[in-house]
Amino acid sequence: MTTPNTLPELKSMTECINKMESDGYTHSFKATDKGLMSQETEEMFTPEQVKIINFFRFEGMSDPEDNSILYAIETDSGLKGTLVDAYGAKSDPEVDEFIKAVENISKKNATAS
Repeated sequence: MTTPNTLPELKSMTECINKMESDGYTHSFKATDKGLMSQETEEMFTPEQVKIINFFRFEGMSDPEDNSILYAIETDSGLKGTLVDAYGAKSDPEVDEFIKAVENISKKNATAS
């Protein structure tokens, strides 16, 4: 049983994505060399226009290289969605670069307050 304001134990990425979609995170994002793109609307976002609300790591049961990470993202235009990447040696360099840029912006904003 879960208590209000907590996530149930989500054991698979599919369960987590389904939960995120039910919470309004309905867009699938893709990192490109031009920024983060909604695959549904093709709208592009810079790191300054994005907040990472949460992230979830999943480890492969049979193969340690089957590690992935799911980011819950909100944009300044109100789009909410997810971005999936491998982590570790198989991570996508464009996702890594974009996420690092968002993290750096978050740090700058946090220290400016």
